Amino acid sequence: MLTDTILEDDRWQAVDLAALAETASRAALAHLGLDPDAWEIALLGCDDARIAALNADFRDRPTPTNVLSWPALDFAPPAPGARPDLPVPGTGPDADNALGDIAIAFDTCQREAAASGKSLPDHVTHLVVHGVLHLLGYDHIRDPDATLMERTETAILGKLGVGDPY
Repeated sequence: MLTDTILEDDRWQAVDLAALAETASRAALAHLGLDPDAWEIALLGCDDARIAALNADFRDRPTPTNVLSWPALDFAPPAPGARPDLPVPGTGPDADNALGDIAIAFDTCQREAAASGKSLPDHVTHLVVHGVLHLLGYDHIRDPDATLMERTETAILGKLGVGDPY
């Protein structure tokens, strides 16, 4: 199994976060030509209070957010808009093939889905894909990087039957 999902908030069971995370993560890796069975991702399903604490600890922003990610290695390209280098199995910390960790907050995801008229499962699928791409070196701080990341997300989501989130 690619994803190891830990639920701190039982509300995630209603959308089967573990299954959504596995499907979305597999689709993201496969789209990029990576074997999903060669990698590991830890995913935490939490609430706004927990993600606000994580956001404060790791980003000095003591507010809730939808998704956070912690890559095991830095794959980000130096040139704006360039594709990140793909990881090679057996080269991660201790060669354990861990891509990193993702945390996702139920409250924020539910609010955002309702505000945008999207289903919660579709919105969560998008955010898991987004988090996985962050683990692989994609980002959206610089405009060319954001364009690449959004196009990649949209292509992956399209293969999953999820509409363009942008």
